[in-house]
Amino acid sequence: MKIIIAGAGEVGTHLATLLSREKQDIILMDESAERLSGLEGDFDLMTVQASPSSIASLKDAGVANADLFVGVTPDESRNMTACMIAHSLGARKTVARIDNYEYLLPAHQEFFKQLGVDSLIFPEMLAAKEIVDAIKMSWIRQWWEVHGGALVLIGVKLRAGAEILNIPLAQLGSPETLPYHVVAIKRGNDTIIPRGNDLIRENDVVYFMTTKKHIPYIRKIAGKEQYADVRKVMIMGGGRIAVRTAQIIPDYMHLSIIEKDRARCHRLTELINTGKAMIVNGDGRDLSLLMEEGLETTEAFVALTENSETNILACLAAKRMGVSKTVAKVENIDYINMAESLDIGTIINKKQIAASHIYQMLLDADVTNVKCLTLANADVAEFTVKEGALITRKAVKDLGLPSGVTLGGLIREGEGQLITGNTLIQSGDHVVVFCMGLMIKKIEKYFN
Repeated sequence: MKIIIAGAGEVGTHLATLLSREKQDIILMDESAERLSGLEGDFDLMTVQASPSSIASLKDAGVANADLFVGVTPDESRNMTACMIAHSLGARKTVARIDNYEYLLPAHQEFFKQLGVDSLIFPEMLAAKEIVDAIKMSWIRQWWEVHGGALVLIGVKLRAGAEILNIPLAQLGSPETLPYHVVAIKRGNDTIIPRGNDLIRENDVVYFMTTKKHIPYIRKIAGKEQYADVRKVMIMGGGRIAVRTAQIIPDYMHLSIIEKDRARCHRLTELINTGKAMIVNGDGRDLSLLMEEGLETTEAFVALTENSETNILACLAAKRMGVSKTVAKVENIDYINMAESLDIGTIINKKQIAASHIYQMLLDADVTNVKCLTLANADVAEFTVKEGALITRKAVKDLGLPSGVTLGGLIREGEGQLITGNTLIQSGDHVVVFCMGLMIKKIEKYFN
């Protein structure tokens, strides 16, 4: 598969290196030789120093034979233009990175498709949604709703006192009677696809697939009933992700944003309804300032500066001050496991989130939703089953699914249900698939 990525920034470079490991034919374009430097030697991809909005440059790069063209430069209008040109020259699918939320409205999707832009991606908005989902409940690490909440995937770190520690999963109950499905366990640097004889140990991050009505039960068995509900949130750093978070945070939450740049503070007051958030000019690394602004009575602290180390340290400080829920933006992928080992809470990585959403464009199967599980180096995807698909021909236990893949649940006629080995999947079902690494491409044949 030939993929052209325009823009060698953090999202484009991460996506290119990720896909190069899959032995895809990757071309990474950028006008800056400095940004492209070293990539071609370190990874199995080709770099082209050229403007992505140049017709001649796109022709020279072979865009007419591209299966996917991705515009992820910092300039929204350039991305849109490049996608339109790529489409007119023959690219099969196009994706543009944007920073205007209005473009994402369903009413505009068909309009952009007619222009030649098949899909739009807004990394900052995706990251903001992850943050809001993570802070809705102080006791979870990750939250993902499928099909309007018919099924829910939650990641929870289990401490001493959880009822389900050190018991083989098979002894907790049969898959037919349990109200949840453990789809993965993150232990140290390893991600485990569990079987019946596996145990959940203290400090494991466990990913549960369930329905909303059973979330209180999972909270109980996970030993999380003492965690306070989030009502007061403090954000350190007033960048674009903070703005989007403030715009979509639930109204019942009281929000403060600490930003050290005075000019940026003035801009934040223009972008954010002051009735929804309080903007404070100051250095979020100053613990006395945070205490003055009410850190001790804050249930959730979110660190969103451009420095991963600062965000990690700030969350550690907030934890020590008694904040039950902390979220850190960690853009340096090498720091993610370290951050988890320090137990800082939920980790947000914009590059991984964006890459997961772009990756679904490579699939021939009908995939409507992909979520990156940052800690587990895994993705969860929602597949729609086609008529006569391979997955409908046998019970799940007899399908011979590859290792690294598990089916968490399905939605049939709007109702969510968990999948067991005896489940017979039907055409039209929406199936939630948990995949290690980049396994989604290998599983799609079962759904076509």
